[in-house]
Amino acid sequence: MADVENKVEDRRTLQRTRVQRNAKIIVPRRSSVISCTVQNINSSGACLKMANTGGLPEIFDLTFEHGRTRRSCLVVWRTSDKVGVKFESGAALAEVSERQLSLPF
Repeated sequence: MADVENKVEDRRTLQRTRVQRNAKIIVPRRSSVISCTVQNINSSGACLKMANTGGLPEIFDLTFEHGRTRRSCLVVWRTSDKVGVKFESGAALAEVSERQLSLPF
């Protein structure tokens, strides 16, 4: 599983800063909030660690710094306890969300 993260790191154009910051994942259209830890971050994305990534949607909002910062995220890769996310604009996420809604259940 570390291989997945290492391969992602090799493709990065911007270096990430290692941090250990508590954060909250806010799932759209649900009232659920999931606690996680931001392990590394830069202006384009982050690596998040949590108890379990099962059931985590492909798009969500991430808030940290006691709610002062909120970023829209798109999952790029995942393991059982980590996700790599790319920070996205609202327009890009709307397109992904629309594609997901058109998929059969």
